[in-house]
Amino acid sequence: MKYLHTMVRVSDLEGSLDFYCTKLGLVELRRYDEPKGRFTNVFLAAPGDESAQVELTYNWDPEDYPGGRNFGHLAYQVEDIYGLCQRLLDQGVTINRPPRDGRMAFIRSPDGISIELLQKGESLAPAEPWLSMPNTGSW
Repeated sequence: MKYLHTMVRVSDLEGSLDFYCTKLGLVELRRYDEPKGRFTNVFLAAPGDESAQVELTYNWDPEDYPGGRNFGHLAYQVEDIYGLCQRLLDQGVTINRPPRDGRMAFIRSPDGISIELLQKGESLAPAEPWLSMPNTGSW
C-alpha cells in the first residue's frame, strides 16, 4: 500500500491556487479537466516532494462546502516556521494558531481547510511576535 494524495473540494479554483501555490509555496504537478463530469482536478505538492500530494477538486457547477475542518487537516514540514508564517502574514493570511512554541502553527485555506505547519527538526527558540500572539478563530 502507498499513500497517494488527499483530496479537498474548493469553491474558487484560482483563489485556492493563489493560496496553495503563491502564498504557501506548493507547486502544480498536473491538471485534469473533465467536461462530461464538469470538474477540474489539480494536483499539488511541496517543491521536491511529489510523494505527498493534495488534489484540489473544483466542480464547475456552484456547490456549498460547509465545515472544511470536519475531515481533519493537511500538514507540511517547513524549514523555517517563523519565516514562513511572517511571509504568509505579510500576504494577508491569518495565522490561526501562531508558532509560539517554535514548532507548530495552523492556518486556513480560503475554503476553511485547516493546515498545520511543523518546524523541521528541533523546535526554534520561542520568539516574538509569535510568543505573545493569541490564537485567532478556530484551527
